[in-house]
Amino acid sequence: MDYSQKIAQSLLSINAVEFCVENPVTFTSGIKAPVYVDNRKFPFWPKEWHLVVDAFREKIKEENLMFDAIAGIETAGIPHSSALAYILQKPSVFVRKKPKEHGLKSKIEGGKVFGKHVLLIEDLVTTGGSSLAGVEALRHEGAKVTDCLVIVTYGFPESKESFKKAEVRLHSLTSFPFILQEARKADRITVKEKDIIEQWLQNPYGRRD
Repeated sequence: MDYSQKIAQSLLSINAVEFCVENPVTFTSGIKAPVYVDNRKFPFWPKEWHLVVDAFREKIKEENLMFDAIAGIETAGIPHSSALAYILQKPSVFVRKKPKEHGLKSKIEGGKVFGKHVLLIEDLVTTGGSSLAGVEALRHEGAKVTDCLVIVTYGFPESKESFKKAEVRLHSLTSFPFILQEARKADRITVKEKDIIEQWLQNPYGRRD
């Protein structure tokens, strides 16, 4: 099965992709984007969500990934990491973006990761900042992290370089250029809109005004 195509089609079918060429949204990184992908919608659609979890499992087999535990990034990565860990019968933890202000003030919740090889699960990678912050938090607690699985990546050169520097291999189920291709085939966007978005993908920081 071509999971890249199937997941791209699923994202479009559940309206998890917003095309906003005229009114761009602003990412956390400051990038102004003519598109927005919301993978948080998957758990509401069981059939499509099963496809995502199955694709993660197949990717693990294809890449022969070895690990002791699975971690999800707060909050959007947690449903997917938890479901995958449940199916694979692996320990599951999640990584907070900020430590709790009370209790043990931990960033890693669920169990100790010291000495464990942890597979990181993320829903979306733009610049890679939140994912790599999660890697840093896990490594700080003594975990070994070499691979990150993500549903969608925008494929920005900045994110590729960041993961390379962090010595983490990024594995994506699909990419935004693929989603864009499927959207055009389904007449969800015009040729002009597709061209604008493709130009943005080449220079995402070009729209900051």
